[in-house]
Amino acid sequence: MTFSMTRRGAAASILALAASPALAPISAKAAMPSYPVVGKIERLDPALDALIDVDAPVEQVLDGFTWSEGPVWVGGKDGFLLVSDVPANKILRWSPSQGGAVWLTPSGYAGPETGSLREAGSNGLILARGGLVVGDSGNRCVSRIDLKTRKKTVLAAGFEGKRFNSPNDLVLARDGAIYFTDPPWGLKGDWSSPYRQTDYSGVYRLGTDNVVTLIDKTIEPNGVGLSPDGRTLYATDRKSGWVAWDLDAQGAPTARRQFVDRAASGIDGGDGLKVDRDGNLWASSKDGISIFTPAGKRIGIIRADDVISNCELAADGHLYMSSNHRVIRVKVKARKQAA
Repeated sequence: MTFSMTRRGAAASILALAASPALAPISAKAAMPSYPVVGKIERLDPALDALIDVDAPVEQVLDGFTWSEGPVWVGGKDGFLLVSDVPANKILRWSPSQGGAVWLTPSGYAGPETGSLREAGSNGLILARGGLVVGDSGNRCVSRIDLKTRKKTVLAAGFEGKRFNSPNDLVLARDGAIYFTDPPWGLKGDWSSPYRQTDYSGVYRLGTDNVVTLIDKTIEPNGVGLSPDGRTLYATDRKSGWVAWDLDAQGAPTARRQFVDRAASGIDGGDGLKVDRDGNLWASSKDGISIFTPAGKRIGIIRADDVISNCELAADGHLYMSSNHRVIRVKVKARKQAA
């Protein structure tokens, strides 16, 4: 995912990886570390109090990234976080007890230099298909990575005979389908890249049979999320703010509407987003993470001293945020949707 204002299941197999020995430490922490505070909470409406305490500290837990993206929490409250470093072509692993380490490199493109890529690594990460499903920016596809062996399998590489641009963010639907966005941020020249094969940046649905269908090709998409009932699909639109589609029982769009209008709201920028189990959106913007109700009202902002690209509601009770060269977090009351 590129930030527009700057530059852009198998539970057993998941938990078994927590003790993996093949990790190269980069910033190991003590068992009870003290983390630097790098941000604060701004309450815009009293409704925010049900989701987060206004005095909760925003802490930095890991640094050393080129550009961090797509955080996903693996396992229960004692699990761990995986985060992409897209330009560095790595996925990093972090937990409070073990600190940070390289989990997979290369995470994306592994071939010889072609001159076509700006971001060769993985981007968005989700748990799906019994493993880790990634927006494989460097390979211009959606791939599954086995959490035990770390072997990669391509799930989809194009639509109607044309290669994707650089798949970015993803979200898992209740029926096992995966919705994903395909902006050109991973290509050198992005929108004007000669390596693009489509003249649009699509929002797609990848069915359980790996058949790809197009949801929309008229926006400039980035982050993507689903309502708890699976009947509303959200996406960040670089042109207008945030949009929403009504979905039918088969997951196909029936109507599109503006969810939050950038011009009307005065909110600039936009990247990744997550939807909690009550339907609230936690969406990155120039301000940080803006928290919207299901009706589109902004009730609070998580502000940090650097840009935030995406976030993850983790089972340990924190919201983890990829923030430029680092990962930050804050304690929250909101919870992730059930898988």
